Amino acid sequence: MKKQILYTVCLAALMSSCHIYKSYDRPEIDTKGLYRDPLSVNDTLTSDTTNMGNLPWKEVFTDPKLQEIIQLGLDQNTDLQSAMLNVKQAEASFMSARMAYAPSLVLSPQGGVSSFNKSNPTWTWSAPVAASWEIDLFGKLLNSKRKAKVALLQSEAYKQAVQTQVISAIANYYYTLLMLDKQLSITEETSVIWDKSLETMRAMKEAGMVNEAAIVQSEANSYMVKASIPDIKQQIKEAENALSLLLKQAPQKIERGSIDEQNFPEVLNAGIPAQLLANRPDVKAAEMALAMAYYGTNKARANFYPQISISGTLGWTNQAGNMIVNPGKMILSALGSLTQPLFYRGANIAQLKIAKAQQESAKLSFEQAILNAGSEVSNALTSYESAKEKSIQREKQINSLEKSVEYTQQLLTLGTSTYLEVLTAQQSLLSAQLSQVSDSFQRMQSIVNLYHALGGGR
Repeated sequence: MKKQILYTVCLAALMSSCHIYKSYDRPEIDTKGLYRDPLSVNDTLTSDTTNMGNLPWKEVFTDPKLQEIIQLGLDQNTDLQSAMLNVKQAEASFMSARMAYAPSLVLSPQGGVSSFNKSNPTWTWSAPVAASWEIDLFGKLLNSKRKAKVALLQSEAYKQAVQTQVISAIANYYYTLLMLDKQLSITEETSVIWDKSLETMRAMKEAGMVNEAAIVQSEANSYMVKASIPDIKQQIKEAENALSLLLKQAPQKIERGSIDEQNFPEVLNAGIPAQLLANRPDVKAAEMALAMAYYGTNKARANFYPQISISGTLGWTNQAGNMIVNPGKMILSALGSLTQPLFYRGANIAQLKIAKAQQESAKLSFEQAILNAGSEVSNALTSYESAKEKSIQREKQINSLEKSVEYTQQLLTLGTSTYLEVLTAQQSLLSAQLSQVSDSFQRMQSIVNLYHALGGGR
C-alpha cells in the first residue's frame, strides 16, 4: 500500500512538472501592415521578399574610401570590442551551465600526527576522492542551461546590433562630411562671384548707373557669405573629430570622396515585415530576453520539486576507527539524498510570481521592439521618397533661379532693373543650391537609416 502511494505521488509530480521541460516558443506576432507605404493611400506597403537589409554592407556602401573607414571602425571601435567581450563571457557562462550536468569531483588528501603521554608519534592519513551528482529530474539544471544558451544568443544579437550601429554611424558621418564639403565649395564659389559682382557695381557707380546704397548693400551681402564660411569649416572639423572618435583615433583629417560621386538606388526594397524578426538584432535580443524570462519562470517552478543528489567517496586511508592500519586500506561510501522544500514554499511562490511578471514585461518589450522597427522602416522610406521628390523640384527651382540671376544682371546693365532685384536673385540661388545639397544628404541618410532599420550590417 505504501509503495502504491509513493508511486502515485511521484507520478503526480512528474505530470505536474511537464511544463518545466517545454522549450520556448515564439508568441503569435501579427506583422501585417507593419510598414506604411509612403506613396499609396492604402497605408500598407506591398512588399516582396527582396530585402536590402540582407545585403552585405560593402554592396550597399560602394564608395572605396567609405569602405576603408567602415572596416577600420569594425576593427577598432571600442563599443564593438566590448560587445565581443560580452559574447565571450556569455560563452563561458553557457559552458558552466552545461558542465552542471556532470558530477563534481574533489580530491581532498589529509594527514596528521598525534602522540599521547610522550608515546611515539602516530601518523594518520587519508586520500579520498569525493563525488557528487545532482539528478535533474525536474528540470532545474535543464532550464538553467537553456537560459544560459539564450543569454549567449542575446549577447551575439547585441554584438550584431552594435556592429550595425557602428556601420550606420560611420556612413552618416561620412555623408555629412561630403555634404559640408559641397556646401563649403558652393559658398566659396558664390563668394568669388559676389566679389566680382561688387566690382561690377563699383564700375557702374562710376558710370552713374547705381548709387552708393547699392555698393554698400552689395558689400554687406558679400561679407555675409564670407562670414558663413568659418561656420561650415568648424562643422567639418567637428564631424571629422566625431568620426575619428568612432574609429578609436585621435582627431584628424578624414580622407573622403565627393557627394557627386555617390550612387543612389531608384527603388528601396524593404522586404516583408516578418523578416524583421530574423534580421533586426535588437528585435532578436528582445526575443532572447523573453526566452530567458521564460526559462527563468520554469526554473522558479522547478524549485517546488525535490532535489535529488548522489554523493560518494573513494580513496585510501590508514585510519579505521580507533585503529591505525599500515599499509592503508581502501575506503568506499555512497549516499543518496532527496530534499523537498517545506519552509521555503512562501519564498518560492514569491519568486515564481516575480518570474511570471518579468516574463510578461519581456513579452511587452519584444512586441514594442517589433513596432519600433516597423516605425523606423516606415520613416526611412518616407524620408527617401520625400528627398527624391524634393530633388526633382529643387533642380527646377535652381534652373529658374540661375536664369533669374542672369536676366536681372542684364536688366541692371540696361537700367531697367534695380540692384535689390539682383541681390535677391543671388541670395535665392545660393539658398536653393545649399538646400539641394541637403536634399542629397537626406537621400543618403535615408538609405543608411533604412539599411539600419532592416537589420543590415553583415
